[in-house]
Amino acid sequence: MRQGSIGKSVKIYRANDTSILDVLKETVNNGKLEGKRVFVKPNLSHPQYLPGVVTDPVLTGELIGLLRDRNCEVIVGESDGFNYPCHAAFDKTGMRRAVERAGGSVVNLSEDRVVEVKFKDCGSLKRLFLPKTVIDADAVVDLPLMKTHEFMAYSGAIKNLFGCIPSNKRIFLHPYLPEVFFRLYTLLKPVVTVMDARVGIEGNGPTKGKPVKMDLVLSSSDALALDIVAAKIMKLHWKDTYLNYIARKTDLREGDITMEGVPVSAVAHRFEPPRIDLPVKAQIFIYKHEYLTKMLFCSLDIVKLFQKITMTYRGETAEER
Repeated sequence: MRQGSIGKSVKIYRANDTSILDVLKETVNNGKLEGKRVFVKPNLSHPQYLPGVVTDPVLTGELIGLLRDRNCEVIVGESDGFNYPCHAAFDKTGMRRAVERAGGSVVNLSEDRVVEVKFKDCGSLKRLFLPKTVIDADAVVDLPLMKTHEFMAYSGAIKNLFGCIPSNKRIFLHPYLPEVFFRLYTLLKPVVTVMDARVGIEGNGPTKGKPVKMDLVLSSSDALALDIVAAKIMKLHWKDTYLNYIARKTDLREGDITMEGVPVSAVAHRFEPPRIDLPVKAQIFIYKHEYLTKMLFCSLDIVKLFQKITMTYRGETAEER
């Protein structure tokens, strides 16, 4: 990665050297978000607030306040999880209160009107159904977190966009995830991505891993570039993940990425990789096959049974999970 040359730029901040509000101000100014209808995508992958697992409501509220100062209409959205409704996550994490106090509104994307987006080129993925609220927005802002992922090694900015797919049966798309992520990245084109990496998640993320104190914030106008830099900070081999598929499809090379702020070498920390035990191996195998995925994860009862078996195998309690 080049330092200070023209290309996809990613800035790395030490959170203890600067305030989050200052980071957000700089990022919003660079994004030229004035008088626009802005859709903000947080990460609400758990029904309760856990640092590093769920996007910080305070950070989200500060961002919305800055956007509202620029006469933007701000809509914050998430879809239903397979195990819990989106509205419960908005309420229990404190996100709804933070958003509405800052002058924004929340939307459950699973209850939104959908737009069918067809892909004309030959490929395994023929179409996606996406929320009209997201499609109609003038700009998308992505608020991901720095995590490992037990099925995909890494979870960050582009993976966070997966929550824009409104059906809670999006698990059926797992056999095509690299292509799905590529389509979401190129369709939604987040103009601002801010990764709150004050706390990361290592091990069996994105929700069951261990917290890692990083005290970092990353920002970029390009979600893929930010993901590549984040993976390097975590000392993950990004070319062994779905990021390489997207980089090849978009012709982005690592050398095209410029960096500002703190060097990667000064903050890099080797994240503990996921433990690929029998339950993870089983799900990875299932996810490779469309019809097997649909057959085995066709109902919430089956998913809960699989989770119970996994917890028993690992000796976990419900609280630990």
